[in-house]
Amino acid sequence: MAARGSGRATEVLADLLAELPERVRGGQAKVSEQAVGMLKAFASELDLVFRDEVDELELRVAQLEHRLRLLEQQPPR
Repeated sequence: MAARGSGRATEVLADLLAELPERVRGGQAKVSEQAVGMLKAFASELDLVFRDEVDELELRVAQLEHRLRLLEQQPPR
């Protein structure tokens, strides 16, 4: 019976070891998400902005400038 039990334990251990890399990646993702959340909260307290926010605003300004140029080019009615 000990041999069968240890065989089952070996199977369970092998399954756990096979799952370990995925569990570690999942854990890292959770830690990374928490770290990013903390950094964003800290940056917000300091009134800092992230690069993606600046990029989004630059795009919006460029779109508005383009629309304004189009309106300026239209002949008067």
